[in-house]
Amino acid sequence: MRLSNYLFFTTTCECALGFYESSGLGKIVEITRYGMDGIVTPPGFLPGQVMHAKFEGPGVVFYASDNHDAEPMRGSAHLLEFDDPERTKEIFVRLADGGTITTPLGKHPWSSLYGKLTDQFGVQWMLNCTV
Repeated sequence: MRLSNYLFFTTTCECALGFYESSGLGKIVEITRYGMDGIVTPPGFLPGQVMHAKFEGPGVVFYASDNHDAEPMRGSAHLLEFDDPERTKEIFVRLADGGTITTPLGKHPWSSLYGKLTDQFGVQWMLNCTV
């Protein structure tokens, strides 16, 4: 058994995944679109929107799609755990671009470096470095 997150966007899935690629988290390794390869475009969607995507990077795997009735991201966060303070800072700054930092990176009782943010797509991220 493995737990993987699935992110639902309304129309910005591909932009979000591109942003995560440019942030250094990994790459889109699979993408299926409405209106292509015989996949019907259901009401409420546009041809070319993401029906299903898989994103992978070192220690990172999640899935995402556009979903016309997606609720805003809430009640959960991606936790990225690092063993390199400089890499933690770099990814934090990149993910925070256009978003909102809710807990600036800093020392906490459970971590030498921890911070929390909501990115420009409404996804919450917590970064933790224990070194």
